[in-house]
Amino acid sequence: MADLDEHLIRAAQHGDVDALTTLVADSHPTVRRFARTLCATPEDAEDAAQEALIILYRKIGMLRATSALTSWMFRIIRNECLRRARAVLRDQPLAPDTAPSAEDEALRQLEAQAVAAAIARLPADQRSVLILRDVQGYSGPMVAKALGLTVPAMKSRLHRARSTVRESLGALS
Repeated sequence: MADLDEHLIRAAQHGDVDALTTLVADSHPTVRRFARTLCATPEDAEDAAQEALIILYRKIGMLRATSALTSWMFRIIRNECLRRARAVLRDQPLAPDTAPSAEDEALRQLEAQAVAAAIARLPADQRSVLILRDVQGYSGPMVAKALGLTVPAMKSRLHRARSTVRESLGALS
């Protein structure tokens, strides 16, 4: 079965329309299931799944390794669900009765300052990994490559950074 999938992917990458159509049709149930677990609403899940399949259809030739198809599709779906969630949050102004109080706003600012201070106290190697991965949202492999690290080394530094920040913030409570 894996050989058939790999053959199908390779054929689709080389422009075989029938192979591409089969690949999209075979991927649809899995893509929809994954989108339903990530997206906030069934409508967003369906839209994210459709978007992922459209991208698959248009950009299959850009896929470097046939074994990366599943992770590539899941990443597209995750990004689409996140994009939709951000759009909803951005488009929904706070209702007058849910506006934060001055006290809530002051507490939020103090928490943000505490997090920023905890991050600033990290060693430079941990701080750069944490900022690139958690603040700027780059993928683990992208962060590792940008910093000249292996993925396991990047993950180790990220884990240490997160633990240190968590401990720092826990001491403030």
